[in-house]
Amino acid sequence: MKKTLLATAIAGAAALAATSASAATVYNQDGTKLDIYGNVQLAYSYVDQLGGDPESELGDNGSTFGAKGEHKINDDIVGYFKAEWEYDADESKGTGNGLNDGDQSYVGAKGSFGDARIGSWDQLMDDWIQDPISNNEYFDLTDSSTQIDGDSQTREGNKLQYMSPVMGGLQFAVGSNFEGDGEDENVTDSNQASFFAGAKYTVGGFSVAGVYDNLDQFEATNGSDIGDQYGITGQYTVDALRIAVKAERFAGEEDDTDVDYYGIGARYGYGMGDVYGGYQYVDAEDNSTLASDNGGDDSFNEFNLGVTYNISSAMYTYIEYAQYDRSGDDGDGAAVGIYYGF
Repeated sequence: MKKTLLATAIAGAAALAATSASAATVYNQDGTKLDIYGNVQLAYSYVDQLGGDPESELGDNGSTFGAKGEHKINDDIVGYFKAEWEYDADESKGTGNGLNDGDQSYVGAKGSFGDARIGSWDQLMDDWIQDPISNNEYFDLTDSSTQIDGDSQTREGNKLQYMSPVMGGLQFAVGSNFEGDGEDENVTDSNQASFFAGAKYTVGGFSVAGVYDNLDQFEATNGSDIGDQYGITGQYTVDALRIAVKAERFAGEEDDTDVDYYGIGARYGYGMGDVYGGYQYVDAEDNSTLASDNGGDDSFNEFNLGVTYNISSAMYTYIEYAQYDRSGDDGDGAAVGIYYGF
């Protein structure tokens, strides 16, 4: 599900208000700037359940409050930070219902040398490989991250990353997730550190990106790795249309546990919002968790469709539908929602 404003601003389309664009500057003096921003997201969903009746819910869809700032260190280098928290807009009244969950927080420095940061934010695999295909409001296509045991805290937290400047259309990034032996989520008695890297090349309206992550921060108690994650995505943008394709794999450490994802997605800005959709073929080996959870089925055809409508530059509504081809139609459904950003 979308946790921050992720609507695509495509040339020629009516741009939706991104959190960075609608942020309120509360201080800007002597090279130091501080902004606050946020959003309220509510959605009604109707979703099929495996072995049970469909469930409907009027709920929060990732409402967020955030702050970000930067300070000029010298003529070339800027230090910066960002911190976001989530809250439940549908049930905000009462004790414990305020800012109840962290989203992303990091600090870093950027300049002609590139960008270096430390903290917690989305995986590079998510940003460069998965999002171009399916980065929707409520229903996304599945991806290789769903095959990783452990929560998003372990995938996204305790991270260090360097991202190069764009050089002749080429950009690269390298980093690591570090789980010390004192971390609660580290189930071993030793330090664990992953390695991830990616490269992206852009020329005109075309770009291609590849990412690899060895996921070594997830080492199990018996000392075995859980596997690797890698993928490649190509996308092309012309006027208000963007089309993207990807090939992605979770390569499990155990025999016959790999899962492959082959997807295509498109988004078109029609003037008052976006129309978008995606299709994905998922091929799971027999001993994978995905095949086991679906009675031995090892291939799935997924698709989703959606449309947004801009009420104003800061407010829009949407409707989405998705099918995942799982046992008992598990996860299939529809949703309608509203977003307001400030």
